[in-house]
Amino acid sequence: MIIRKMFKFENAHIVRNCTTRRCRENLHGHSYRVEVLLESDYLDHGQMVYDFGLMKQTIRETIDSFDHAITLWSGDDPAYVRTMQAHSQRWIVLPVNPSAEQFSRVFFRAIERLLSLTRMQNGERNVQLHSIIVHETDTGYAQCFADDAHNEQMGIIALEAIEFSDAIRDEWSDPQLWDKLIARTPIVPATSV
Repeated sequence: MIIRKMFKFENAHIVRNCTTRRCRENLHGHSYRVEVLLESDYLDHGQMVYDFGLMKQTIRETIDSFDHAITLWSGDDPAYVRTMQAHSQRWIVLPVNPSAEQFSRVFFRAIERLLSLTRMQNGERNVQLHSIIVHETDTGYAQCFADDAHNEQMGIIALEAIEFSDAIRDEWSDPQLWDKLIARTPIVPATSV
C-alpha cells in the first residue's frame, strides 16, 4: 500500500547551465509542492501504514527548511554564493544544482535517512520511501525513486555537504536535527502531535 502526504514551500534559486536563459542567469522563485510517498505491506496498530501526524514532525520540518529561503549550489561562483548568504538569513547550500530533479533527490536522501533512524512505536513495519515528487510549477514535476537518489552519475548527494543557515537551524524544534541525521542518531517521534 502507498500513502502520500503533500508539503509546500516557497523558494528562490538559479539553475546554472540549464538551457533556458531566464532560469540559468536570473534569480527566480517557485511555489513548490513536495509529495512524499511511503509504502508498506503492513498496517500499524491504528491500521495505518504510517500516521500522517508523524510526517508532520521531522519530515515536514526538513522540507519547511526550504521555505522562504534561497537555495544555492556549492559549484556556483563563490562570490555569488557569499553575496546571497550575506543578504539572506535563510539559505541552503546544496552539493548539486537546485533543479526540481535535484530537489527530489535531496529530499529522497534526507527523508530516507530520517525514516531509517525513526524508532517505530506503534507497530509500523517495513515502512519504505516509495518516491518523492517535486512540483516546481503547476504543469511540471520531477519524481525520484531510490535508484535515482543513489545514482552518482546524476551528481553525488552527500548529506554532510548540505549546509543550512543558522536562521533555519534556529527554527527547528531540535536545532541539532541535521547533525543527528548525519551522525545517524536514532529519532524517537513524539507520540502526540
